[in-house]
Amino acid sequence: MSDGLAVPGAGPGVLQSEADLTAAITVAEAEADLRGFLPQGEVWRGPEGSRLQRTLRALAEPAATRQNADSELIEEADPRTTYALLRAWEAEVGEPDPCAGPADTLQERRQRVVQRLTARGCQSVGYFGSLAASLGYEVEILEYRPFIAGASVCGDILEAGPEGDGHSTRFVWTVDVPGPRLTEFRAGTSTCGERLGVFARAEDLECALRRASPAHTILIFSYKGV
Repeated sequence: MSDGLAVPGAGPGVLQSEADLTAAITVAEAEADLRGFLPQGEVWRGPEGSRLQRTLRALAEPAATRQNADSELIEEADPRTTYALLRAWEAEVGEPDPCAGPADTLQERRQRVVQRLTARGCQSVGYFGSLAASLGYEVEILEYRPFIAGASVCGDILEAGPEGDGHSTRFVWTVDVPGPRLTEFRAGTSTCGERLGVFARAEDLECALRRASPAHTILIFSYKGV
């Protein structure tokens, strides 16, 4: 004997497949399931509108509701398909992102949750470049090293780090952000009261990279053309 669940609408004793578990069930199908468990005989068939039929229908409605709720729960357990529990997923992973702000579409919200759950941190130049690219920036990352006799050559810069020596420069790195960032005041185009220049920082990029940067390093942002 098998203790499996019955397929909706297929009568008792038929095992459910994975597709059956996620399929919606109607009240009529749930009622047919219940009829399959009744004893055999003419008296148990009951005409439409009989007390037996009304009893089975009353029992079938909550059964169908429960079955459909269980089917939806399977979808909600996956962040790629969740809808009703999307806010719970976002709260679990810390969304909306304080750096990038709230997402605009359902697809973006799901994608951010999946990215947070599957992300792997790293300290390589490639990792931080890909992190910037995910925000829509194509940046150049520069690392520094001190001048070392026997390793450095004539013409190399004598780097000085934040502590005044060359060795501390190992912990400094620069992110060059390309693109126009400065809007200057122009006669005939700008109006009275406007600033002589407005500089637009990549605040989302700075926030994301500073949050992910190693704690012992010093991150500097350089805006080309400014």
